[in-house]
Amino acid sequence: MKQKKQQDVKLAKQYPGLLRRLGAWLYDSLVVAAVLMLAGGTAMACVAILLNLGILNLGDYQDASAYLTEHPVVSILYTAYLAFVIIGFFTYFWCRGGQTIGMRAWKLRLQNKDGSNIRLTQAMIRMGTSAFGLGNLLAPFNKEKQSFQDMMAECEMIVLPKPN
Repeated sequence: MKQKKQQDVKLAKQYPGLLRRLGAWLYDSLVVAAVLMLAGGTAMACVAILLNLGILNLGDYQDASAYLTEHPVVSILYTAYLAFVIIGFFTYFWCRGGQTIGMRAWKLRLQNKDGSNIRLTQAMIRMGTSAFGLGNLLAPFNKEKQSFQDMMAECEMIVLPKPN
Protein backbone atom coordinates (compact mmCIF):
# COMPACT_ATOMS: atom_id res chain seq x y z
CA MET A 1 0.00 0.00 0.00
CA LYS A 2 2.80 2.38 0.91
CA GLN A 3 4.62 1.63 -2.36
CA LYS A 4 1.48 2.44 -4.39
CA LYS A 5 1.18 5.87 -2.71
CA GLN A 6 4.82 6.61 -3.48
CA GLN A 7 4.26 5.66 -7.14
CA ASP A 8 1.16 7.88 -7.32
CA VAL A 9 3.16 10.79 -5.94
CA LYS A 10 5.80 10.21 -8.63
CA LEU A 11 3.12 10.09 -11.34
CA ALA A 12 1.37 13.25 -10.14
CA LYS A 13 1.81 16.21 -12.44
CA GLN A 14 4.05 18.98 -11.28
CA TYR A 15 3.30 22.45 -12.64
CA PRO A 16 6.02 25.07 -13.22
CA GLY A 17 6.30 28.28 -11.29
CA LEU A 18 6.69 31.73 -12.77
CA LEU A 19 10.49 31.82 -12.65
CA ARG A 20 10.84 28.54 -14.53
CA ARG A 21 8.38 29.75 -17.17
CA LEU A 22 10.26 33.03 -17.53
CA GLY A 23 13.57 31.19 -17.80
CA ALA A 24 12.26 29.13 -20.71
CA TRP A 25 10.77 32.29 -22.25
CA LEU A 26 14.17 34.01 -22.05
CA TYR A 27 15.95 31.06 -23.69
CA ASP A 28 13.32 30.93 -26.42
CA SER A 29 13.55 34.66 -27.05
CA LEU A 30 17.27 34.27 -27.77
CA VAL A 31 16.62 31.39 -30.15
CA VAL A 32 13.82 33.31 -31.88
CA ALA A 33 16.15 36.30 -32.28
CA ALA A 34 18.65 34.05 -34.08
CA VAL A 35 15.92 32.55 -36.26
CA LEU A 36 14.70 36.04 -37.15
CA MET A 37 18.25 37.01 -38.14
CA LEU A 38 18.35 34.05 -40.51
CA ALA A 39 14.91 34.92 -41.89
CA GLY A 40 15.92 38.55 -42.37
CA GLY A 41 19.14 37.50 -44.07
CA THR A 42 17.15 35.26 -46.39
CA ALA A 43 14.83 38.15 -47.29
CA MET A 44 17.83 40.43 -47.91
CA ALA A 45 19.41 37.77 -50.14
CA CYS A 46 16.19 37.49 -52.15
CA VAL A 47 16.06 41.26 -52.63
CA ALA A 48 19.75 41.28 -53.66
CA ILE A 49 19.13 38.54 -56.23
CA LEU A 50 16.11 40.39 -57.63
CA LEU A 51 18.18 43.58 -57.85
CA ASN A 52 21.02 41.82 -59.68
CA LEU A 53 18.59 40.23 -62.14
CA GLY A 54 17.06 43.62 -62.84
CA ILE A 55 13.61 42.49 -61.68
CA LEU A 56 13.57 44.92 -58.77
CA ASN A 57 14.49 48.58 -58.63
CA LEU A 58 15.22 50.32 -55.32
CA GLY A 59 13.99 53.67 -56.59
CA ASP A 60 14.48 56.33 -53.91
CA TYR A 61 15.46 53.83 -51.21
CA GLN A 62 19.07 53.87 -50.06
CA ASP A 63 19.55 50.10 -49.89
CA ALA A 64 17.73 46.76 -49.68
CA SER A 65 17.19 47.13 -45.92
CA ALA A 66 15.46 50.48 -46.36
CA TYR A 67 13.38 48.98 -49.16
CA LEU A 68 12.21 46.12 -46.92
CA THR A 69 11.41 48.29 -43.93
CA GLU A 70 10.21 51.59 -45.42
CA HIS A 71 8.30 50.71 -48.59
CA PRO A 72 4.55 51.03 -47.83
CA VAL A 73 3.60 47.60 -49.23
CA VAL A 74 6.84 45.65 -48.93
CA SER A 75 7.29 46.59 -45.26
CA ILE A 76 3.87 45.11 -44.44
CA LEU A 77 4.74 41.91 -46.31
CA TYR A 78 8.15 41.74 -44.64
CA THR A 79 6.62 42.20 -41.17
CA ALA A 80 4.00 39.53 -41.93
CA TYR A 81 6.78 37.20 -43.10
CA LEU A 82 8.72 37.69 -39.84
CA ALA A 83 5.54 37.16 -37.79
CA PHE A 84 4.87 33.96 -39.74
CA VAL A 85 8.41 32.78 -38.90
CA ILE A 86 7.85 33.38 -35.17
CA ILE A 87 4.44 31.70 -35.18
CA GLY A 88 5.81 28.82 -37.23
CA PHE A 89 8.70 28.30 -34.80
CA PHE A 90 6.49 27.98 -31.73
CA THR A 91 3.71 26.08 -33.49
CA TYR A 92 6.13 23.53 -34.89
CA PHE A 93 7.77 22.78 -31.55
CA TRP A 94 4.58 22.85 -29.49
CA CYS A 95 2.66 20.53 -31.83
CA ARG A 96 5.54 18.24 -32.70
CA GLY A 97 6.99 17.39 -29.29
CA GLY A 98 5.46 19.76 -26.77
CA GLN A 99 8.75 21.54 -26.13
CA THR A 100 10.64 24.45 -27.57
CA ILE A 101 14.40 24.62 -27.06
CA GLY A 102 13.98 26.81 -23.97
CA MET A 103 11.30 24.52 -22.57
CA ARG A 104 13.59 21.55 -23.07
CA ALA A 105 16.39 23.29 -21.16
CA TRP A 106 14.04 24.06 -18.27
CA LYS A 107 12.40 20.58 -18.35
CA LEU A 108 8.94 21.87 -19.31
CA ARG A 109 6.39 20.29 -21.62
CA LEU A 110 3.22 21.68 -23.15
CA GLN A 111 0.49 19.08 -23.54
CA ASN A 112 -3.19 18.30 -23.38
CA LYS A 113 -4.64 17.09 -20.08
CA ASP A 114 -4.35 13.49 -21.33
CA GLY A 115 -0.63 13.90 -22.12
CA SER A 116 -0.97 14.14 -25.90
CA ASN A 117 0.58 16.89 -28.03
CA ILE A 118 -1.51 19.97 -28.62
CA ARG A 119 -3.22 20.55 -31.97
CA LEU A 120 -2.49 23.33 -34.45
CA THR A 121 -5.62 25.25 -33.43
CA GLN A 122 -4.58 25.10 -29.78
CA ALA A 123 -1.11 26.38 -30.67
CA MET A 124 -2.64 29.29 -32.59
CA ILE A 125 -4.98 30.14 -29.71
CA ARG A 126 -2.07 29.93 -27.28
CA MET A 127 0.08 32.17 -29.47
CA GLY A 128 -2.73 34.69 -29.90
CA THR A 129 -3.52 34.96 -26.20
CA SER A 130 0.01 34.92 -24.80
CA ALA A 131 0.55 38.70 -25.06
CA PHE A 132 4.27 38.11 -25.76
CA GLY A 133 4.62 36.07 -22.56
CA LEU A 134 2.70 38.38 -20.23
CA GLY A 135 0.01 35.71 -19.81
CA ASN A 136 2.54 33.85 -17.66
CA LEU A 137 2.09 36.44 -14.91
CA LEU A 138 -1.24 34.80 -14.08
CA ALA A 139 0.40 31.44 -13.30
CA PRO A 140 1.28 32.11 -9.63
CA PHE A 141 -2.34 33.01 -8.87
CA ASN A 142 -3.86 29.91 -10.45
CA LYS A 143 -4.44 26.67 -8.50
CA GLU A 144 -2.69 24.56 -11.16
CA LYS A 145 -0.15 27.32 -11.92
CA GLN A 146 -1.42 27.60 -15.50
CA SER A 147 -0.96 30.76 -17.55
CA PHE A 148 -3.71 32.68 -19.30
CA GLN A 149 -2.71 31.23 -22.69
CA ASP A 150 -2.77 27.67 -21.31
CA MET A 151 -6.29 28.13 -20.00
CA MET A 152 -7.52 29.69 -23.25
CA ALA A 153 -5.97 26.93 -25.38
CA GLU A 154 -7.20 24.21 -22.97
CA CYS A 155 -3.75 22.74 -22.46
CA GLU A 156 -1.27 22.57 -19.60
CA MET A 157 2.40 23.08 -19.00
CA ILE A 158 4.08 20.56 -16.74
CA VAL A 159 7.53 20.01 -15.28
CA LEU A 160 9.02 16.79 -16.60
CA PRO A 161 10.14 14.31 -13.95
CA LYS A 162 13.82 13.74 -13.44
CA PRO A 163 15.08 10.65 -15.30
CA ASN A 164 15.78 7.65 -13.09
